[in-house]
Amino acid sequence: MQRPDASLAEKRRILQLETLYDLALALHAQRPEGELVEELLQRVCAVLDPAAAVAVTRDGYGGVRGVATVGWLEDAPTGEALLAAPIWRELLAEGHMLSRLRGMLAGRAYEQLLAAPLAYRGVFLGYVGLLDKEVRGGAGSAFTEDDRRFLDSVTTLAGVALDAARQVERLEAQREKLEEENKALKGTLTGEVAGRRIIAQSPAMRRVLDLVERVAPRGVNVLVRGESGTGKELVSKLLHLLSGRDGALIAVNCAALPEALLESELFGIEGGVATGVQARPGKFELADHGTLFLDEIGDMQVSLQVKLLRVLQEREVTRIGGRRPLPVDVRLVAATHQDLEELVRAGRFREDLYYRLKGVEIELPPLRERRQEIPHLVRVFTEEFCRREEIPLPQFRSEALALLLAHDFPGNVRELQNLVEGAVSLAEKEIDAGLIRSLLGSPAVASPEPLDLENLEKRHIARVLKLTGGNKSEAAKVLGIDRKTLQRKGF
Repeated sequence: MQRPDASLAEKRRILQLETLYDLALALHAQRPEGELVEELLQRVCAVLDPAAAVAVTRDGYGGVRGVATVGWLEDAPTGEALLAAPIWRELLAEGHMLSRLRGMLAGRAYEQLLAAPLAYRGVFLGYVGLLDKEVRGGAGSAFTEDDRRFLDSVTTLAGVALDAARQVERLEAQREKLEEENKALKGTLTGEVAGRRIIAQSPAMRRVLDLVERVAPRGVNVLVRGESGTGKELVSKLLHLLSGRDGALIAVNCAALPEALLESELFGIEGGVATGVQARPGKFELADHGTLFLDEIGDMQVSLQVKLLRVLQEREVTRIGGRRPLPVDVRLVAATHQDLEELVRAGRFREDLYYRLKGVEIELPPLRERRQEIPHLVRVFTEEFCRREEIPLPQFRSEALALLLAHDFPGNVRELQNLVEGAVSLAEKEIDAGLIRSLLGSPAVASPEPLDLENLEKRHIARVLKLTGGNKSEAAKVLGIDRKTLQRKGF
């Protein structure tokens, strides 16, 4: 007949083996290190019954990574206190499990302390400390040799698991870093289109560029929306550049042409339709295997929208006066600053065409919602203009930049570019707040209309006339122009 104590010892060994197995699974789960340390200590305490216990890990610089305690009702020790304890220095010196009698650990007295390092390949990651063995329902006793072996097995297993978890963490950090570097490299390579850079310092614009990169290689139509001057044409060029299509990018402004001329521009015309008319391909033909950019699509007449929809559905175009349809492979990018949904409700834009265009929608935020990009845009526009004009680079005073940051820019990026170029043209060595105020028109009121070079020139002439007391001959001398030129400009 088996003795009761032998049966109990066997059950304890089975419990230890089961705990080691469960702990191995728990430690290899992808969880924060603090949770793994907590799991480790709880399972050790369930088997070895200490009156109190601690577990702590550190990073390569000595900082705390994870900490767990059991048996402290209040004022539990911090990870820093546990790493400052003498037992930790002794573990580092000895390199293996230690047992100590009658002492203090982090302010708590003990009769017996059993401490084991958490280490892997000579690198010490932390330690586990057990204070005073208890027997459930009975008096205290000492830790046994079996307890030591179990703790040694647990800490060895935990050292391997923690090192592996940190390796995965480092690899993940390297992967994220490489992704960021790759995105930055992509921004360097693709953020410049036809000599113009797309600045994406704000989260909103970074999301736009991320969407452009994902959508560009696909053949889906794209609808680019945003206020005037936000960069819709630049985005269309970037979409084409990243598309991999070997055809050309052809742009058409639907608001700049009357209906009859826009129809022939888009679809082409056959020779002989009228006297002296020669055959001419339309923009769809010219954009075959490429991209057709239709700017201000909201201004297209409904009758022409019907023909555009047919081309998109059939993927073929028939010239005006022609009889034979021509197959075309065109990726369409449309842009508008108008509310197309409202135009659909008003019957001024076909609903079926709206959904055909809106394969993917990209919304460009106005400049006033991404003011943090203004300093970057100012620097880029200044450098580009000075390089193009071969003039010295002036400096923007901080007060001048503050005025630009406070301005709402109804004309968005285009207005900012025109204003910067006007300021650089008028400045000598630096651009101060006074010059910016004169170009904006008022120090306190935002410009009611977008600023272009023509408006900037008129404002500057008016300012010079004011300084000369209205004397046009004197103003012409200051401006370096002829008085007749001043008169032709409306002054």
